[in-house]
Amino acid sequence: MSKLKLEHGISRIRRAKLQSSIDQTVADDIELMAEWSNNETNYVVNELLRFALTHEEDFQKYKASAAATASRPAVSAKQSPAKPEPSPTSTAAHA
Repeated sequence: MSKLKLEHGISRIRRAKLQSSIDQTVADDIELMAEWSNNETNYVVNELLRFALTHEEDFQKYKASAAATASRPAVSAKQSPAKPEPSPTSTAAHA
């Protein structure tokens, strides 16, 4: 099994807001790990999630499949609708 490696003192990364509630015991352990590694809790959470996501094989297969599907050009069976011809009454009104 792989090991999670936290680098000490590396906390500055680009972030996106994600709100979630976690168990208090997990939060306590994250705080303790942040203290132990001399990092911000955000960094520890990111590293734990990154570690878990890269080691989840089913998710990685899904991710690869989703990326392959998104990179294929969309082929539409529908053709663009033809422009309606103006009715004779509407052209007569402009004359």
